[in-house]
Amino acid sequence: MFSIYVDADSLPQRLRKIILSRAVKENLPAYFVADRMLTDVSEKIGEHTALLRAPHRATLDKNELRKIRSSIVMIVVETGENSADDRIAELVSAGDLVISHDVGLSERVIEKGATALDDRGNIYTAANIRERVSERDYMKAFREMGLNDLKQKSLSEKDYQRFSNSFDSLIAKLS
Repeated sequence: MFSIYVDADSLPQRLRKIILSRAVKENLPAYFVADRMLTDVSEKIGEHTALLRAPHRATLDKNELRKIRSSIVMIVVETGENSADDRIAELVSAGDLVISHDVGLSERVIEKGATALDDRGNIYTAANIRERVSERDYMKAFREMGLNDLKQKSLSEKDYQRFSNSFDSLIAKLS
């Protein structure tokens, strides 16, 4: 069984909602990693746990009932540059799915045999990550020379739909 690791610090709440809904629906192990507790993730963990326990309330004692928990986990790391990335890179295994906007993290997890999906629905694998890393380095060099100060555009409806479609296809492929 694969796990989903989410670099949740900068992932828009609307994308987290897509991931959380699918994780609840299929009881998928999903780890949201951030430098702070995310209210939407915490609330969904509580809802999912209650949903899983509901059919057993009449038959299990309280101690056994408490052992039934959501497959969604919120991991809070210390604040610091790359602290969430480092934790994900440490935990991820071959066959897992990592969701992150960070190309450097994507490269690291792909080296471990995982697949990476960015917030715009782009799927990164060993076959295509080098090109993305080169693009990132190229743009970084331009920014450092002061030639390109463009900010990344906000996510559009097409981006949300593309993410959702890519996420669904990866879940189907990895299942």
